[in-house]
Amino acid sequence: MNTKMKLFSYNTINTPIHRLSGLTKLVCFLFLTFAVMFSYDIRVILAVMIFSIGILMLSKIKFSQIRLMVLYVLIFLITNAVISFFFSPEQGVNIYGTRHDIIGLFGGLKLTWEQVFYQVTKFFKYASVIPFGIIFLLTTNPSEFASSLNGIGVNYKAAFAVALTLRYFPDVQRDYHDISQAQQARGLELSHKAKFTDRFKNSLLIVIPLIFSSLDSIELISNAMDLRGFAKSRTRTWYTSKKMAPGDYIAITTSALIFVTTILISVFINHSRFYNPFI
Repeated sequence: MNTKMKLFSYNTINTPIHRLSGLTKLVCFLFLTFAVMFSYDIRVILAVMIFSIGILMLSKIKFSQIRLMVLYVLIFLITNAVISFFFSPEQGVNIYGTRHDIIGLFGGLKLTWEQVFYQVTKFFKYASVIPFGIIFLLTTNPSEFASSLNGIGVNYKAAFAVALTLRYFPDVQRDYHDISQAQQARGLELSHKAKFTDRFKNSLLIVIPLIFSSLDSIELISNAMDLRGFAKSRTRTWYTSKKMAPGDYIAITTSALIFVTTILISVFINHSRFYNPFI
């Protein structure tokens, strides 16, 4: 399988991030995500973003693995920024309480520095969370993560469902690639030589076989689980389980400190979730 097909796959690499337990990575992901989502201070957001990029580099995830994901995220962020502006062009003025016009636009709309600052802050706010999600998906062994969830009291059936979900992403991607190659061998044009509308319509023809393939996989897995007596007992053992190590405690403590620091900055320095440079 080529590098592009490993987009959502767990990669076994010996790095400090891979050695962390799945539970640790989930707790750190929640702490850091909550910290960024709570604060609208661009200084805090950029600091967390630099930290997240550093962790991404430490995990040795190649850009070729996440290129498509980054492209989709950028399209979403730009679309979100444009829609947010047209639906609420005065949001920045309302939040910061001042008005500094830059230029007049059509329909009586005016672009203000407050709105630009608000949009930029929100752009980096969403963008800073993406590396944490990428790290979690690409460095977490689904089975080990499920065993960690079960270890803290989550029902093992729910934990196993989470593991199956994480494993399902690369399976769907592999099936899509296989169906796409088969359809192209039959003359279906999906290359860049074809028009965008033709490629879009031809891509839809892959969806139906992909759905049936996914349904077959679901039935196969369900039958295999039933034959092995899944959910017959209240408890189960796990082949892949990992105990908490010093690195896990360090990672959780660091994430918790970042979260607490974000709250303290908002409460005692900014006296608000928003950092206001216009006062």
